[in-house]
Amino acid sequence: MARGLQIRDEESGYNKNLFCIPKHYEEDLERVFIPHGLILDRTERLARDIMQDMGSHHIVALCVLKGGYKFFADLLDRIKALNQNGDKSVPITVDFVRIKSYCNDLPTEEISIVGEELSTLSGKNVLVVEDIIETGRTMKALLSKLRDNEPKMVKVVSLLIKRTHRSPGYRPDYIGFEIPDKFVVGYALDYNEYFRDLNHICILKEKAKEKYRI
Repeated sequence: MARGLQIRDEESGYNKNLFCIPKHYEEDLERVFIPHGLILDRTERLARDIMQDMGSHHIVALCVLKGGYKFFADLLDRIKALNQNGDKSVPITVDFVRIKSYCNDLPTEEISIVGEELSTLSGKNVLVVEDIIETGRTMKALLSKLRDNEPKMVKVVSLLIKRTHRSPGYRPDYIGFEIPDKFVVGYALDYNEYFRDLNHICILKEKAKEKYRI
């Protein structure tokens, strides 16, 4: 079973004043939960694991927008470095799919999937790159659509997975960090489109949820 770097339930993160935080967000954040440097180090190891498993065939990397774009870019940079410096290399092409399943901090009933023509993935080795998995409901809906198009292989990597009672137990093939059931933002994870421009993954103050609520 895939394992990520486990962050314990009692972990509160780091004093935000020890990090570079954009001025416009300073009053909105409780703590820095996962620093940017740690994200990049973990991403480098995930790239190595993925190449060990999938590095013998052409890979189609499928980015789940919008929250996955930063992780996707950094992960592909590290896979590209392995391609350039390793004993073997494989071609990697990219594709994008956009999924909307949240309003404010609550999941919506409807899952909207918009993207490229998924039929082009038929017979391909597909790596789905996601930012965060909570219940797994969204990912299961996407995987069902992908499998309708008969790809040769589908693997899923998620930067974060939440330990939550709402999860039926779905786990991706590769996990960056396993985190407690906290609402986090930053590193392209948003709250109503805000906080994507924050380098670190941070815990949001409750009053900030009201400030940015739609």
